[in-house]
Amino acid sequence: MKKNIGSTLALYPMPVTVIGAMNGDKPTWTLVGHLGIIGHDRVLVSLAAPHYINEKIKETKKLSINIVDEKILPQADYVGSVSGNKTDKSEVFAYEKGESGTPVINDAPLTMECSVADVYETPNFESFICTIDNTYVSEEHLNAEGKINYNTLKPVLFEFPTYNYLKTGDVIGKCLSMKENYKKVETEK
Repeated sequence: MKKNIGSTLALYPMPVTVIGAMNGDKPTWTLVGHLGIIGHDRVLVSLAAPHYINEKIKETKKLSINIVDEKILPQADYVGSVSGNKTDKSEVFAYEKGESGTPVINDAPLTMECSVADVYETPNFESFICTIDNTYVSEEHLNAEGKINYNTLKPVLFEFPTYNYLKTGDVIGKCLSMKENYKKVETEK
């Protein structure tokens, strides 16, 4: 029997991302592990309310979501460990402005430029509900059909309860293709 451990957020691991926003003519960055998909056309970025970057996002109504791989993990961890109120983080990553004007990290394997459609506030958090304007992917992470290949991209995952970074694993099967295995298990019962 399962044990009730109370009201515990248990939807981990999540992909590690660096959120970027323009602060005047230079970027600011922060590490984020609280993201969600809320439809095929919307994503949610949840940030603690006191984050410096929140005001910049609300001013510009734009942000970038940069997927973190092992190559940029040390810089990503750094921008999550220092406050933009006290530290200028603009030069941590080489970047270019995307077509929507957000900072796109050159070495991030995948970046989504987003426009903020709404802000949902909960105690101590601001969640930015965003539309996706543009998605940029390093060409080595595209398959022959031009789709994202997560087997080569290998985003770093974040597991909140232990504050650990994890590697993505092996492919164990195709989604919506295991009905034969289900039938086999059912007949063996």
